[in-house]
This record gives sequence, C-alpha cells and structure tokens, in this order.
Amino acid sequence: MYFHGARFSNYEAWLSDPTHIGPSAQVVWPIVGQEILNGDVGGGFRGIQITSGFFQIWRASGITSELQLYCTAIGALVFAALMLFAGWFHYHKAAPKLAWFQDVESMLNHHLAGLLGLGSLSWAGHQVNVPTGSWTGLVESSLA
Repeated sequence: MYFHGARFSNYEAWLSDPTHIGPSAQVVWPIVGQEILNGDVGGGFRGIQITSGFFQIWRASGITSELQLYCTAIGALVFAALMLFAGWFHYHKAAPKLAWFQDVESMLNHHLAGLLGLGSLSWAGHQVNVPTGSWTGLVESSLA
C-alpha cells in the first residue's frame, strides 16, 4: 500500500489541508464510462474518496511526503527479500545440528516461542505508548 499511496494518491495535497481535501488513492480509467466514478476530492484531484484510514495511519506514524512512502515501500521489499534469503539459509544451509532440533516438533516449538516472544513485546509496547498519548501531538499538529 505504501507504493500505491505514493504513486497514485493525493497524499501530499491531503497533508496540506486534511479538512477540505478528501483522501483519494485511486483514479478510475475512462474505459467505457466508469470515469463518472471519479469525483472532485479537493486540491485539483479527481478520484474515488477512500475511507480506509491509511492516510491517517501514515501521518500518525510520521510519514510526511510521497518520497517517504516510496522509500518505505522499497525498504520493505528489500527487507522481505532479505528475510526470504535468511529463512532459506537458516533452514537449508545452516540448519542446527543439535539432536533436539532434528525433531520437527522441537523446531516448531523453537520458532513459535520466538514469534510469541516478539508478539508479546510488540503488544507490551502498544499498551505503553497508546495510553500515554505519545502520538497525539502528531495528530493535533496535522490538523492545526
């Protein structure tokens, strides 16, 4: 969604005036009359107004330009390729030789424990950051 938002949306126009410009990340091509779906969302952009909340999430996370959306998309693609290689390397080339790792159930428990641990850390961070309101300054400054 980051690349789609950077390439096909009016994200920067929406950031400049979020109360008068509607978020739009899609323009319908004029093939057989569907261009009637494109409405004026403000800022000289004609498209379908979206209500998914992606623009608000991106703004709350600190993304303030289409370039940052592009960089995030490319970084995620590179990181996904790196993780794919790491998974292949971890399982096929550098598989542990310990006896308890040769059992499929033990290997599954090892990986599930890692996922559960990271999930617990993420949830704990969410529980700490959301009630403290550390994100409210971002929202208030974008509406001012």
